[in-house]
Amino acid sequence: MRNGKAPIYCRITVNGKRAQFSLKRSIEPTKWIASAGSAKGNTEEARILNSYLNKVRNELHKHYNLLEATDQFITADTIKNSYLGTGEEQRSLIETFQYHNDQMKELIGVDVVKATHTKFETVLKKLKLYLKNNYKRSDIFLQELDHKFIVDFEYFLKVDQAISHNTVMKYIRNLKKVMNMAVMNDWITKNPFISFKCSTKKVTREILTEKELQTLSEKDFSIQRLEEVRDIFLFCCYTGYAFVDVEKLTPSDVALGIDGGKWIFTNRKKTGATSNVPLLPPAQESIEKYTEHPYCIAKGKLLPVKSNQKMNAYLKEIADLCGISKKLTMHIARHTFATTVTLSNGVPIETVSRLLGHTKLATTQIYAQVLEHKVSEDMNKLKRKLTTVRSKQKTNKLNQAN
Repeated sequence: MRNGKAPIYCRITVNGKRAQFSLKRSIEPTKWIASAGSAKGNTEEARILNSYLNKVRNELHKHYNLLEATDQFITADTIKNSYLGTGEEQRSLIETFQYHNDQMKELIGVDVVKATHTKFETVLKKLKLYLKNNYKRSDIFLQELDHKFIVDFEYFLKVDQAISHNTVMKYIRNLKKVMNMAVMNDWITKNPFISFKCSTKKVTREILTEKELQTLSEKDFSIQRLEEVRDIFLFCCYTGYAFVDVEKLTPSDVALGIDGGKWIFTNRKKTGATSNVPLLPPAQESIEKYTEHPYCIAKGKLLPVKSNQKMNAYLKEIADLCGISKKLTMHIARHTFATTVTLSNGVPIETVSRLLGHTKLATTQIYAQVLEHKVSEDMNKLKRKLTTVRSKQKTNKLNQAN
């Protein structure tokens, strides 16, 4: 107190949280009505002060309405900063995510592939749906984000959008990456989702058996497009290439390898890692079959690859015609190469990893399924070996006894 007067402060309370600032006015405590927040009496001094206080209240209500009308995050501090004109511009989630995606788009072809950008765009679309559904808003400030937000987002993706657990975890990992960028740019002090741990459930990867590969190979198709898709699918089964990799292959990618045989020399589009593969006979046959194909000649491509969507649609027809109950997709070919074609035939996992263009051996171990027939075959070999050993031991005992 100075000169017997106490300073007057404005206190704003929103959802139990307070913010206050000085009104640069003071009054004798005996002349103040605390419950009403106004000066006592009808003196000119009291009327002037009360008029000023009412003006402050009206201005605060205007700023509150403005924040609400523009769908902004409302707290005691945001109202205070808006009134005083001292608030810093707050970043929102959708704005931040869009900034990240726009930057990534500019890097496509430099050190980002289009598919990666598309994945982040998908997450952005899901976030917009989530905000509309759960918050009835088009955006939300970064300062509003908390652990509950991401837990509810997980629930929304799994229940409302019927998305599998592992895919949901991929979406959330991408969201956390964008939040890390916001932290690095000093838009927020810490990642609000840092305590959320992403988990992965083991899934059984669909693969084709040797018998199913043979059935596909021997099937005669009366429709040319189905024959072409079957041949390209088998090519991937015997090279391990994913759709994005086989689609970009050109005749110049084929050259003689260190062993004098034909190899494909290229880099994986997804990781940029080297993926040089010696051509097995079935893959070599596919290349030779389409050397003079009009599409390959016109486009300078190794094989007449259609869009991934069409390839997968035609593979469904092929599976039906071949009596294969499994859902055929282009990526099953890659799984089949890693298991049925290589690992099950004794190719070391380190070699398979190199052929697949993996940068980590741990990635390859996901494919390291040992087929049941291979287990049976190996155990039968062991049984025969043990039977032979036991038979010799019995014979030796009999000879010694005699």
